[in-house]
Amino acid sequence: MDFISTRNARRVVSGAEAVVKGLSDEGGLFVPAFFPSVSQKEFDDMLDMSYPERAAFIIGKYLPELADRLKDFTRKAYSRFDGDPAPLVKLDDGLFVLELWHGPTHAFKDIALTLLPYLLTGSKIKLGEKERTLILVATSGDTGKAALEGFRDVEGTDIIVFYPCDGVSKLQKLQMMTQAGNNVYVAGIRGNFDDAQTAVKRIFTDKNIAERLEKAGYRLSSANSINFGRLVPQIAYYFSSYLDMVNAGEIKAGDKVNFCVPSGNFGNILAGYYAKRMGLPVGKLICASNKNNVLTDFINGGTYSADREFYKTASPSMDILVSSNLERLVFELSGRDDKLTAARMDSLKKEGAYSVSDKELKALKEEFYADWSDEKEVAETLADYFDEFGYIADTHTSVALSVYDKYVRDTGDANKTVVVSTASPYKFVSDVLKALDETPASDELKAMKQLEELTALPLPDSLAELPSLDKIYTDIIDKDAAENAVITYVNRKKS
Repeated sequence: MDFISTRNARRVVSGAEAVVKGLSDEGGLFVPAFFPSVSQKEFDDMLDMSYPERAAFIIGKYLPELADRLKDFTRKAYSRFDGDPAPLVKLDDGLFVLELWHGPTHAFKDIALTLLPYLLTGSKIKLGEKERTLILVATSGDTGKAALEGFRDVEGTDIIVFYPCDGVSKLQKLQMMTQAGNNVYVAGIRGNFDDAQTAVKRIFTDKNIAERLEKAGYRLSSANSINFGRLVPQIAYYFSSYLDMVNAGEIKAGDKVNFCVPSGNFGNILAGYYAKRMGLPVGKLICASNKNNVLTDFINGGTYSADREFYKTASPSMDILVSSNLERLVFELSGRDDKLTAARMDSLKKEGAYSVSDKELKALKEEFYADWSDEKEVAETLADYFDEFGYIADTHTSVALSVYDKYVRDTGDANKTVVVSTASPYKFVSDVLKALDETPASDELKAMKQLEELTALPLPDSLAELPSLDKIYTDIIDKDAAENAVITYVNRKKS
């Protein structure tokens, strides 16, 4: 399948090229030239497939050049999960939770980032590329660790991760600072996630840096969801959860199902939109935001404005004002107008805002519902769901549960809904305990043990051992020093 850039539709590349490059030369994001469909027979066949087989099938629709190896890739990637990679938990007759945090770093990013190294190396082989790949990542918390773990010691690659030094949880920071591997580097940035993300995008579009890296034998790529290779594995779990509901007799094939997704950078919910474009019977895509409600304002009003106050919340992975993946949706809303999309992204960069037309806004609202919840509402929802269902959710999932409750009250929609759960409660243990009206221990391990005793949710060994590991990466840099950090790393590797 061909891929085009959201900012230059004449820029046509193969799927393998889209995965290896990550970002188009002019800064646009790669999107498929068309949305492949899933026939009724193919849907029926997937009912009897395992999760790795379903994922390989869906990904193969977009990356047919890798089709002969995809089953092997997904089998190996998802063997690192504790059982089913995407189990569906029923809370009541109308509400289900899709748990995506049973992988090696206990966050939904593992679904894509355990697989992306295989997609990348397979794509490089197809293209005959022999240069080392330098994976550059900006993270709001979970992507960083998942990418580090996924690419750790992968042949022919190095990975550098930048995170906001005061914008992630203690556990997320520990996961990154203690990362093992001979091909990794991690640094905190003084600023928020948007500062880290802007720095990474600036490096990708800096021709001087690209030339210096090329002379050193490196090519840049990304593990953020701006890379289509990161996005495409996420489409699979929307299909899989729907198929599981059919198999369980909860719905009939063809019934519409809503998905409620905690959203920051918009990649997770965009994957649901792509699944719908492929023919999955999705009702409403419910976009749930925390106090940084830039997406809510956009979906409800048609103007995207990043020129607003930034809040640090108990759901830090959603503390984002510039949602990179929204560009892909805006491209579709515009009728795939690359020039208009480029102009809007330029306006966002220079003016901090852009707007869509009334026609586009109407189409947006037909697909999406958006709302947000403040810190008090999120904490109350977390406690309420534990009291009523015995279900313990992390803070991000609790944002989605809170917005789901608002959606039902607002619309009366009786369609069954899947809430996408993005992280283990242990990754945000202090805030989870506070929501349950408990005083968390200052020691991270003791706090995790405290939550385990309270909820009976088993504490993973990989998280329990974190506080005892050596902190390897302690660098904190200014947001304008990211370029120098990349060049310094490459030079050190050469010497």
